[in-house]
Amino acid sequence: MTTEHPLTPKSEATRKRILDAALRVFRERGFDTATMREIAVAAGMSLGAAYYYFDSKDALVMAFYQRSQQEMAPAIDRILTECTTLEQRLRSIIGHKFTYFLPNRALMGALSAHIDPMHPLSPFSAATAPIRERDIAFFQRAVSESKVKLAPSILSYLPRLLWLYQMGLMLFWVYDRSPRQERTALLFSKTLSLMLLVLKLAGVPLLRPLYRPAGELLKSLYGEA
Repeated sequence: MTTEHPLTPKSEATRKRILDAALRVFRERGFDTATMREIAVAAGMSLGAAYYYFDSKDALVMAFYQRSQQEMAPAIDRILTECTTLEQRLRSIIGHKFTYFLPNRALMGALSAHIDPMHPLSPFSAATAPIRERDIAFFQRAVSESKVKLAPSILSYLPRLLWLYQMGLMLFWVYDRSPRQERTALLFSKTLSLMLLVLKLAGVPLLRPLYRPAGELLKSLYGEA
C-alpha cells in the first residue's frame, strides 16, 4: 500500500524516480529477489526515503499498474474513436497492450503467480478493483460503439467477458516461449475470429431459447443471482 503524501511536483518527480528504478531492478534481479534497499540504491536515495513514498514492493507494483493504465489510455481512446468494428477495436486494444507491456514481460510473468483474488496484486482483488473497472469500461465502450446485438441479459456481461478473454491471452503470453511469442499471436487471431463468429451466430432467432439460461448462468457466476 502506498503511503499518502501531498502531490507536489517535487514529490511526483521523486515517486517517478523510485518507480523507474524499481522497474529496472525488477527486470535485472526479478521481482521476488529484488529488495527495497536495492531499489533505493538504484534511485540514488536512502532506504528510509524510498519507504517514505512506497511502503513495500507491492505498493510499487500497484503504482506500475496505475501508471500503465494512465499511459495507455490516450492510445486506447484513439483506437476506440478511429476503429469502426468490434474486431478492429479488440484486435487493436489488446495488441497495443502486448506492445506496451513487452519491456516488462518477465515482471508480468512473476506477478501472475499472485492470481488469487485474496492477494492485493491479483487483477481480481478488491485492491485492484478501480483499475479493473476502468479497463472494463474500455470494453464497454468497444461493445456499445460497435453496436453489438445480443439479448440484454447477455449483452450486459459482454464487457466483463471480453476483459477476462484479454487476461487469459496475457497469461498465455507471459509464459509463451515461442520466437517473438508467435503462438500467442496465433491464439489471439484464431480465438478472436471464433469469438466474433459466436457473437454473430448468437443473433440467430433459432438460438433465442438459449438466451435465458445463458443469462441466468452468467448472473450466477458473477454472484448476482
